[in-house]
Order: sequence, then C-alpha cells, then structure tokens
Amino acid sequence: MAQESTSTGMDTNEPEDMNLLANQVIGVQEQTFSQKFWYVVRRWPIVPMAILAMMVFAGVFAPLLSPTGPREINLRGRAAPPTWQNEWYEANPKNEQRYLLGADHVGRDVLSRMLHGARISLMVAAISLTAGVVIGSAVGLIAGYYGGWVDEFAMRTVDVWNALPFLLIAILAAVTFGQSVSIVMILLALVAWAGGVRNVRAEVLTLKTRDYIALARIAGASDIRILIKHILPGVVNTIVVLATLRVGGLILAEASLSFLGAGIPSATPTWGNMISEGREWLSTAWWIAVFPGIAILLVVMSMNFLGDWLRDRWDPKLRQL
Repeated sequence: MAQESTSTGMDTNEPEDMNLLANQVIGVQEQTFSQKFWYVVRRWPIVPMAILAMMVFAGVFAPLLSPTGPREINLRGRAAPPTWQNEWYEANPKNEQRYLLGADHVGRDVLSRMLHGARISLMVAAISLTAGVVIGSAVGLIAGYYGGWVDEFAMRTVDVWNALPFLLIAILAAVTFGQSVSIVMILLALVAWAGGVRNVRAEVLTLKTRDYIALARIAGASDIRILIKHILPGVVNTIVVLATLRVGGLILAEASLSFLGAGIPSATPTWGNMISEGREWLSTAWWIAVFPGIAILLVVMSMNFLGDWLRDRWDPKLRQL
C-alpha cells in the first residue's frame, strides 16, 4: 500500500515537473537566441557595413532616388527648412515644393545634392585610395625585400613627403592647374601612398627571412616571382586593413579641400562643397551644412570601425576569442 501511494504521488506530481522542465527549456532557448543575436552584433560589423552599403547604394542610384536635380534652382524655396517644420511652408504658400532635408540659399534640394555628392565623394576616395595603395604597397615591398640603399632612399623619400604641408601643396596645385576632379584625385593619391609604406616594409622584413623564401631562392625563383607569389599574399591582410582605415581620412581631406576652395569646383555637388556653402548660413539655415557633415561623420566612423574589426579579425595577437 505504501508503494502504491508513493507511486501515485509521483504520478500526480509528474505533470507539474514536466511543465516546469518545459518552461526551463523554453527559457534557455530564448536566452540562447538572444545571446546568439548579441554575439553576432558584437562579432560582425553589421551596423558599419549597413551604413556603407546604404551610402554606396545612394551614390550609385542617385539619379533615381533624387527628388529633383542637384542643380535645379527654386527661388521661392530659398533656405526652406526640412519638411517637418510646417510653419515655414504654411507661411509661404507660393512654394509648391516640400524638401525632406530642406533647401539651400538658392533653393536647391539638400537631399538631392547629398545623394549626388555621395557619388562624387566616394568615387574620388575609392580611386585615389586604390592608386595610393598600389603605389605605397609596391614601394614597401621593394624597400623591405632589397634593403640597403634602396630601402634607405625609399624611407627618406617617405619622410620628406610626410614633412611637406599637404594643404599648401593642394592650394598651389589648384592655383596652378585649376580646380578639377582629376587634380583632386591625384592629390589624394599622393596623400594615400605614403601612409602604409612603413607597415608593408616591416611585414616584408619579417617574411623574407622565412624558410620558404630561402627554398624559393634555391629553386631558382626570380625576385619578382618571390615578391608576387610568396611575399605579397602574406601582407595582403595588412594592406586591406590600412586601406579601410585610410578611406575616412581621404574623405575628410577631400571635404577639407572643397571647404578651402582648392578641391572640386563649387558647381559640382560634393559634401565638402555643401559644407563650405552652408557655413555662412549656420545661424538661419543650419541644415545646409549639418546634414552633409553627418553623412561624412557616418562614413568615416563606419570605415574606422570596419578597419578595426578587420585588424582584430586577421591579426592573431589581437583576435578576440
């Protein structure tokens, strides 16, 4: 009888135990999902990549996304505020157009100019960065591999170039050759090439002492083959990280040149030109300069975060386990 009562008591408590166990399992599953979600967010640069993808998409499809042309003037909408400020639009009924991010001092849509400015700014930065990285990587590879007077000449050239005032050279070039997109690209490429030469050289100095490089020389491989086939793959990670970290600086440099009047012609919509034009209207029409400044801030921070993530991901000493 005691055994029967004991078994009966276990049977009566079994559903409650099963429900408690099921609730615990569900709680563990929900906690695991949330942990996985935050793990992915922390481990992968989702937010920076989303911002960069949005900027690139806006620049590529700017003609389709722009409400108006970037140079289309509406004198009745001069210094029109963003669309959420209804008081101005109610006080100016003759202006039939509403601007999502406002209009500048001559009635041009700020959003349209920002979309087309993204195309110019990102294109200039990408082309200049590519040219600068190729030149700088080549100089670093050659200097680190051959050493001697070649290394000394390359490093002293980098030191002299870094000592030159870039803004003064840019202003002199703008006065001598005029303002154009090609001149700005050349100037930014000259800025970008010297930034990573020492890093690439340091990596090459380490790699050229490895055993597989000595075996390649014994096998009769030429210097060019050793540099391209054996050493370059070992420094690609460093080059990519340095490139991502330099993009933000190049965008800021282009904006600075446009702000000083030594960059892209003012008729071309770029973020730097928009800030330069809006600096005189900060007290009355702040949106002319603030929104392009926010775009530059987002791109620069996203590229820096992406570069930091790549560095932590590819460098075994900095990799987060």
